[in-house]
Amino acid sequence: MRSRNWFLVAALFCFAAAGPASGAALADEPFPTRPIQVIVPFPPGGVADLVGRPVAAALEKELKQPVVIVNKTGAGGAVGMQAAAVAKPDGYNLMVALSSISVMPVVDDLFGRPSTYKLKDFAPIALLTADPTVLVIKADAPWKTVADFVADAKKRPNEIKYASSGVYGTMHVAMEMFAHSAGIKLRHIPTGGGGPALNALLGGHVDCISGGPNVSIPHIKAGTLRVLAGWGAKRIPALPDTPTLKELGYKDVEFYIWSGFFAPAATPPAVIKILREATAKAVKTPDFVSAMQKMETPINYMDAPEFQKFWDEDAARLAKAVKNIGKVQ
Repeated sequence: MRSRNWFLVAALFCFAAAGPASGAALADEPFPTRPIQVIVPFPPGGVADLVGRPVAAALEKELKQPVVIVNKTGAGGAVGMQAAAVAKPDGYNLMVALSSISVMPVVDDLFGRPSTYKLKDFAPIALLTADPTVLVIKADAPWKTVADFVADAKKRPNEIKYASSGVYGTMHVAMEMFAHSAGIKLRHIPTGGGGPALNALLGGHVDCISGGPNVSIPHIKAGTLRVLAGWGAKRIPALPDTPTLKELGYKDVEFYIWSGFFAPAATPPAVIKILREATAKAVKTPDFVSAMQKMETPINYMDAPEFQKFWDEDAARLAKAVKNIGKVQ
């Protein structure tokens, strides 16, 4: 019996001794050693895709492994974001998402339904771009300033129409932020996306939109559209004469169409560190810089700690805006 007990003790000792060694081996495993998947929760051709593809190409050179974009679309981005949230947290499953990542859980709560993901499910790696939206009207519209627009809207509640990419989408939330601050009521015309919303304005079917500068500036330069103001904290360099809503005295109207790089929350810190360092180099490469210049989208890189602070503040603003909008069926 004593011999048997000695054998059990010896076996347990050997197992315990082997445990830390195995853990150390796993911790020391190099990263990356195989292709990395980057989920884009939107169709090809959108902002997340147009930013994600060049950053993926730049990361391939830094990480010496293929970095593959996978478009997982559906439910306004919720399908892809949920897939990224539950993906294996090993550094090989990443995501490029937009500011709408912060809106969907708030909308789910508003309607009393289970959220497909929570913000805490993601670890930020880097902010890539951040463009404030701009208030755009037809060039022949009667309003010369935001004050003109607001005065007319107060005389004609629910008569001035604006198009958006959809309910609770980027263009909808931004415009309702402004309307709430200005004390006006506008008529919302949701469409199938940012492109159709812009076409609705160009075709004279609506009176204004809150659009991204990258798609609005060509039409502003061509003289078909005019810009009244921007939603950013600062003026847009490409539109230096355009005031911000904030400087015009409106409160709680800061809004950005931003794109960020994320990993599942449980991804090891050592792996996140490698990804952060690689991304910091990737955004400085000539190919990525050139791709963003062609989109007329300035790079607004922030490393994870700064990005987390920016994200927290932005998410709080968006949550307040969605609650002000309320339930839209």
